[in-house]
Amino acid sequence: MVTLSASAARRIRKVAESEGNPALALRISVSGGGCSGFQYSFSLDDAPTADDMVIERDGARLLVDTVSLDYLRGSEVDFVEDLSGAGFRIANPMAQQSCGCGNSFSV
Repeated sequence: MVTLSASAARRIRKVAESEGNPALALRISVSGGGCSGFQYSFSLDDAPTADDMVIERDGARLLVDTVSLDYLRGSEVDFVEDLSGAGFRIANPMAQQSCGCGNSFSV
């Protein structure tokens, strides 16, 4: 299972409100590439597909397709604001290595 932090849920709701579409969800997918072998992709989507897992917290939704879910099991999606910027971060226990940017990993 993939979990969504309270901070990530707040940010997803804020983005959906600013876009004027309360049905918007954060979609995360994993594909081959990046400097470590696999990379995360983030997008907004308002319609889950038949093969999506829908994770909900505090009125926010996260969409993950079943293929990507295999690489994200046990992960927590968080939204972090620090000196290097703001963005969604994934704490993935399956990742054996990751690159400096945090968007690329290997299993």
